Amino acid sequence: MSADKVILASGSPQRREILERLDIGFEVRVSGVEEIVHGDPAEVVLANALLKARSVAERAPGAVVIGCDTDVVLEDRVIGKPEDEIRAREYLAQLSGRSHRVLSGLAILGPEEERVRSGVAESTVRFRELGTGEIDRYLASGEWKDRAGGYAIQGRGSSLVAGVEGDIANVIGLPVRLLLDLAPELEKS
Repeated sequence: MSADKVILASGSPQRREILERLDIGFEVRVSGVEEIVHGDPAEVVLANALLKARSVAERAPGAVVIGCDTDVVLEDRVIGKPEDEIRAREYLAQLSGRSHRVLSGLAILGPEEERVRSGVAESTVRFRELGTGEIDRYLASGEWKDRAGGYAIQGRGSSLVAGVEGDIANVIGLPVRLLLDLAPELEKS
């Protein structure tokens, strides 16, 4: 199988950066699908990844399409992206001093029309105990916007974290190990 054309079905700058670091040639096409938000967290992220990949694959025959969905899960509940600063503050307060899971559903379609490879990656992130001042400073940075759980581990959000178990790329938004396990042909030799 040849991966002549690889498409990332996501507008995420973090996912683009990860693929660029892996030296994978690709183009971006945003799916624009409405995501599923309720249900078992692992099933939700996988279903969303498949929705995104299928939406783009319909318009790109013969391409390898990568769809991904990443969410923060606390006590078996997806907490998603905060819609405003008030909700971001609530999320960070809930995560403070605790561990949570980060799940990414990954779907790789093509290049043959019927070929589907998919899986779910899980990492555990442990937050430090956060004071009100730390949360205020982080919120003032604006980095929380459009981020699952209201933080970005690859930026200032790293100061909130005490430790990570598993693939940190998964926490950033694209599980590299799972990607290369499912599609080893993407890895340059």
